[in-house]
Amino acid sequence: MVDAPSKPFDIAPVTIEDEMRRSYLDYAMSVIVARALPDVRDGLKPVHRRILYAMKENGYDWNRAYRKSARIVGDVMGKYHPHGDTAIYDAMVRMAQDFSMRLPLIDGQGNFGSMDGDRPAAMRYTEVRLARSAEALLEDIDRDTVDFQPNYDDTSREPMVLPARYPNLLVNGAGGIAVGMATNIPPHNLAEVIDACCAIIADPSLDDIGLMDIVPGPDFPTGGTIVGRRGIREAYLGGRGSITIRSKATIEEIRKDREAIVVTEIPYQVNKSRMMERIAETVQEKLIDGISELRDESDRDGVRVVIELKRDANPEVVLKQLYRFTPLETTFGINMLALDAGRPVQMGLRRVLDCFLAFREEVVSRRTAFELAKARERAHILLGLALSVANLDEVIALIRAAPDPASARAGLLARAWPIHDIGPLIALIDEPGHPVVDETYRLSEDQARAILELRLQRLTGLERDKIAEELRTIVAQIGEYLDILRSRPRRLEIIRDELLAVREQFETPRRTVIDEVEDETDLEDLIKPEPMVVTVSHGGYIKRTPLVTYRAQRRGGKGRSGMATRDEDFVSQVFVAGTHAPVLFFTSLGKVYLLKVWRLPPGNPTSRGKPMVQLLPLDTKAGERVTSVLALPEDREAHHGRSLMFATSTGNVRRNDLADFTNVKANGKIAMRLEEEGERLVGVVLCDESQDVLLATRGGKCIRFPVPEVRLFQSRTSTGVRGVRLAGDDEVIDISILRHVEADAGTRAAYLRRAAQERRSPGEGDGTVEDVAAPDTEEGADADAAAPERLLSDEEFLELAANDDLILTVTANGFGKRTSAYEYRVTRRGGSGIANIATSARNGSVVSAFPVAADAEIMLVTDGGQVIRMPVGDIRLAGRSTQGVILLRVADGERVVSAALLPAEADEAGDGAAVDGIAPDAPAPEAAAPETPTPDGTAVPPDSDPS
Repeated sequence: MVDAPSKPFDIAPVTIEDEMRRSYLDYAMSVIVARALPDVRDGLKPVHRRILYAMKENGYDWNRAYRKSARIVGDVMGKYHPHGDTAIYDAMVRMAQDFSMRLPLIDGQGNFGSMDGDRPAAMRYTEVRLARSAEALLEDIDRDTVDFQPNYDDTSREPMVLPARYPNLLVNGAGGIAVGMATNIPPHNLAEVIDACCAIIADPSLDDIGLMDIVPGPDFPTGGTIVGRRGIREAYLGGRGSITIRSKATIEEIRKDREAIVVTEIPYQVNKSRMMERIAETVQEKLIDGISELRDESDRDGVRVVIELKRDANPEVVLKQLYRFTPLETTFGINMLALDAGRPVQMGLRRVLDCFLAFREEVVSRRTAFELAKARERAHILLGLALSVANLDEVIALIRAAPDPASARAGLLARAWPIHDIGPLIALIDEPGHPVVDETYRLSEDQARAILELRLQRLTGLERDKIAEELRTIVAQIGEYLDILRSRPRRLEIIRDELLAVREQFETPRRTVIDEVEDETDLEDLIKPEPMVVTVSHGGYIKRTPLVTYRAQRRGGKGRSGMATRDEDFVSQVFVAGTHAPVLFFTSLGKVYLLKVWRLPPGNPTSRGKPMVQLLPLDTKAGERVTSVLALPEDREAHHGRSLMFATSTGNVRRNDLADFTNVKANGKIAMRLEEEGERLVGVVLCDESQDVLLATRGGKCIRFPVPEVRLFQSRTSTGVRGVRLAGDDEVIDISILRHVEADAGTRAAYLRRAAQERRSPGEGDGTVEDVAAPDTEEGADADAAAPERLLSDEEFLELAANDDLILTVTANGFGKRTSAYEYRVTRRGGSGIANIATSARNGSVVSAFPVAADAEIMLVTDGGQVIRMPVGDIRLAGRSTQGVILLRVADGERVVSAALLPAEADEAGDGAAVDGIAPDAPAPEAAAPETPTPDGTAVPPDSDPS
């Protein structure tokens, strides 16, 4: 016999694109639905749901003994979750971590990991049981409240969702990455979420804004502070948003003159150990300055990270830097994506709560229907028992006459029993298939079996009354259940009562604080605006000191220490600028760097400061060093129309727009090209085209020319043009900006003579013109001397006086004078200049020359570190070629190296109080001041001018 040919295979061509698309979608949906995303109803993923159900099924309740984790993992993997044991154990561990779950669902015993990222102990060592909060998720699961499905091998059944009594999705949050989508839901406070549910029940029209008044934001188990509400609002309204979480830190004084930042709460999901490593890295990378020690003092009572600060550090600034550069402040991206009816849906706060309340209403309805069926079943049995008790004699006679139980049961079923006094109860019980006919009732199989199994003790009078009472109770319950099923308000009331019961049992205070105002301020916004004295040493050290540290003294005083110098280092520059002012650093290689004053290292008047090589990326191998420092105005609007004038030691000048240097990156930029050997930048000043430039040389010469004499250069790499012609080894030591005043030579001469007469007083010169201005010996020097004399009206004189710039000139030996700017005539750039001050052996070379106001103050610094602060008004006015008066008595071998102008209104310590333990100096009477020898050996008072 030949076998019949088998049926050919059904083969159909399929394109690879269609097959890949279908297979990928099947895989993606499997991951989305069966693994990665939580259900909006109970807030659980399948693995978490299976763990909790397996523990409930095996009786590992909160009031039972702990069981080995390995046993539970085995049960879950063998019956419900056909994946690796590691995935199951990790999920179970997370549900037991109080720093991961706002309301832990598993009560663990043993090592379940830590906030430092430590792994939990192996599952064979740890023990677990259900937490009481998990019981609220599993309660009523045996009352047909949820649907069940076959497990993976169809040997048992598992729930598709748990009948959660509270919105676990919001309370504990969720996180997961699926295929093409992800979810990241933060935890919330249980009491707030339940209050929001009750508010929706009470007012279904409540909008999202009203809900946010009840649920202000997430509540993380690790506490912390949420900065601002913008991200919360976006997440609650649209399902997506980003919030900033900041650690809780306080500033404590740990010992005298030492403070520490103590962190007691860290952002959610931040590894504390890694956070501390990052803090140490920022200190090593010099991103944060001011930290001296870091230690972890955390214990079982909570987190405590101590960040000890240096003595001169600003705690608020260091804390802000920690927030910026370390995980002490992180962002949490909220993506409220969950499964709703098996579909991934991105939803806001109101929709999540609506889905939960709809689910709870379904659970209550199904539970009520289940209880109703059970009550009716019990009422049916009780009805038979009550009927048999009411007809007790007939029932006993029938049973006694029956030869066997089957005959007795048949006899009970065959008769129609009179209902007597239980008729009203039968009317209240829905008895389909058992109608009341002619006031009689026929028993069912179950009722007949229950009558035959009735014990004799139930036939006593008391027991008969109990049967009737139980029947009446069951009938009342049936009526209650029917009312619940017919009335939605009743169901909502039950949901509300159950939510409040859960709230009362598990509520805890809010741990996360929410800052009402967005923190969009920059780090420097925390810095108090105040004037600072910036001190720069010849060796490249820099520091900032509050201006109030220095008190004003009379001229001729001894001063006070301004910087502790070492070896051959000495103070080379001092200026005053606000804490928010940008400072430009020009280097020997012609580059420029920018730092704000508050970023400079703080120091007291006697400290050395820090080397600028640690603050700026200088090329030390090429010998790059800072040669000039310039403070810019804080107000950017003041930069408009202004330019920078560069001056080199060889007499070259160059002008650039200020905008070329307001944005300097961290690695700096080219400022000016220097060609000659030994050439350096001596100054960079702000100017506009309505002003004049004054260049002063070390040899006592100066030149004044209008700013437009130097064209505006477009390049930053040019060498500029000649500003002054130098003689011999002379060099430019200062550049200043003066107001340009249109006045001829005769007018200027007349003003100078009248000014000299009006300020003449006994003991101060003889009032002649020579006391004010000596004849010039340079080219064009006779221009002013030959000017015709004229008389000035009071109005002309006052106008000229209002526009007068007084030039203060300071020499190395501590002498100086003020000179009217009208004595410096305006010429063309490139000349050899005119006399500025007599550079005699007494005076020494010129150190600085710049304009000052009559009510201002100056600060003089010596190479020995001595500093004196004095009012400008104490310094005598004199002519250009005079020698001036003593300003600072320098020690032998010491010389003045820098002079800085201080605004008079910046003096906040004018009371002369002692600073750093130095007693205030009493102003010495001028008559008692020591006399100063002149070059010819005669002695002159300190107020007089030897010239």
